[in-house]
Amino acid sequence: MVGMTIGLVAFLAGLVVGVLVTRRRAPHAEVRASELQRSRERIVAAAEEERRRLRHDLHDGLGSTLASLAMALDTARLTLGTAPERIGPLLIDLRERLAAAIGDIRELVADLRPPALDDLGLAAAVQGLAEGVDGMKIEVKFGGQLDELPAAVEVAAYRIVQEALTNVSRHSLAPWALVRLSRGTDALHLVVADPGRGLRPECPDGAGLAAMRERAAEVGGVCTVGPRPGGGTAVIARLPLLPSRQKE
Repeated sequence: MVGMTIGLVAFLAGLVVGVLVTRRRAPHAEVRASELQRSRERIVAAAEEERRRLRHDLHDGLGSTLASLAMALDTARLTLGTAPERIGPLLIDLRERLAAAIGDIRELVADLRPPALDDLGLAAAVQGLAEGVDGMKIEVKFGGQLDELPAAVEVAAYRIVQEALTNVSRHSLAPWALVRLSRGTDALHLVVADPGRGLRPECPDGAGLAAMRERAAEVGGVCTVGPRPGGGTAVIARLPLLPSRQKE
């Protein structure tokens, strides 16, 4: 009987401890769930804004330009029949406007996916970003095979490195920075670190930091920005190579 009583007391004590632990963990879980929901909402909102901007650029910008070019071409055709001596300046103007339209199309395509990824691959494209930073040395290191990555992961990695290097160049006052990309079995790991003055109060989350986190979240990954051991700043991202449902 005493043994049963002791066992019952132990059971109840364990139950109480479990309840207390669960209650302690619950607020943290709720905070994480709330943060995740807000992150998803920001991603959806950003995607909708991007679609709106793209529609505006195509319809009101490029669409109007192409319609104007068609009218100019009709004018040139009529002028050729009635006053051929005036066709030269019309064709020159038409050629210049056509070149501007081609430039607009290339900008739209570049916004959707950086051409360097298709032309050079991720490694060479990131190397190009590093070489484009003036006034400081950027060391780039690669690990594993970086070809045949999912397209969305390539874009996310490229944009995160691009934004991180922009912040390093503008705010860090560092003499050098390190970029490292390594491919694991199920994820691409990314680090951009510098020994500069660190995150500044005058450069809050608006300095591209939220954009980097959302780039990672879009592919089911995570990106953290914080102090680097020894001073400076480190951007660390993990971008999964498989959809979440496959990893589970």
